Amino acid sequence: MIESAQERDLLTAAAGGNEGAFGRLVEPYRPELHAHCYRMLGSVHDAEDALQDTLLRAWRAIGRFEGRSSLRSWLYTIATNTSLNQIAKRPKRVLPIDYGPRTDPHDGPGEPIVESVWIEPYPDERMGLEDGLAGPEASYEMRESVELAFVCALQYLPANQRAVLILREVLGFSAAEVAETLETTAASVNSALQRARKTVDERLPDQSQQATLRAIGDDRLSELVDNYVDAWLRGDVDTVTSMLTEDATFAMPPLRSWFGGRGEIAEFLALYPMSGTWDWRVVPTRANGQPALGFYTWDQDAQTYMPFALNVLTFRGEEISDVVAFVARSTEPTERKDYERWPDQPADPSRLLAAFERFGLPGQLNRDA
Repeated sequence: MIESAQERDLLTAAAGGNEGAFGRLVEPYRPELHAHCYRMLGSVHDAEDALQDTLLRAWRAIGRFEGRSSLRSWLYTIATNTSLNQIAKRPKRVLPIDYGPRTDPHDGPGEPIVESVWIEPYPDERMGLEDGLAGPEASYEMRESVELAFVCALQYLPANQRAVLILREVLGFSAAEVAETLETTAASVNSALQRARKTVDERLPDQSQQATLRAIGDDRLSELVDNYVDAWLRGDVDTVTSMLTEDATFAMPPLRSWFGGRGEIAEFLALYPMSGTWDWRVVPTRANGQPALGFYTWDQDAQTYMPFALNVLTFRGEEISDVVAFVARSTEPTERKDYERWPDQPADPSRLLAAFERFGLPGQLNRDA
């Protein structure tokens, strides 16, 4: 099923071995395919690998594409099966709140898990992810489908159920199309979808972040985030924690520890990041369709502010219910006490890429920034 005369011409040239034509043919699909691989895998790094593998497989097979399905559907079939192959080789990705029990703030920040078990933040705006639904059959908006809560919930599904729910409910493919992609029957697809919906619904909040943020409104949201940042920079723990829900959580992957409840979070903040030991600066951005803040700390040796963590905020009403701080510093220290002064550790290049560079955040900030 060829969408246009231009696509037909590019397809003919690509099938004849023209690599440039192939690149132009698949380029419009890159952002959505990347997002699809991210939903499946929970990692931008893994999604980039899966996308490259997908395009390589597509290039090798383009001469055999017969046009019985759309090019988009064909590419999604390759991307889905590539992602399923990756899932079979590694553990699911989670956030600390799903990894273990919450931490006593007096025990300190804790220790890291250095294996690749953590979900990574997604730069949806820089990746060109569109707003709205992918099609009339879809149930979730494109940005809803990369929200942290949604991506976390997906990781609890068996791989095939995950693929079915994304293809049907996010991308709007029919049961017959999904059955062809997964080499199964429409009845099996519908059965898997029913089970997947139940699992995901149990893990999702009553309202998506997109709906919550629309209800708050852009101006009010900016005011709330500005107030949060201002209170943090002033070291005002009481004001920061007053902006949290009573049952809020605060996590800092790659540390396994997380803190739950307004009171315990206040204790942790007062003991460590907001103790007055470190001088902070903040740059606002967005991640996973949600407000996010790039936190920088003053480096006396470098005489500049250096990246520390990307904090992704989840709102419930006008209060913050979850903060996930994706820390970009080294996990080489083996002593627990070293993580009590984690801002003094050097950056980890891979985490710096995941939490700052992919979001277009600056590599350092001057005093007057």
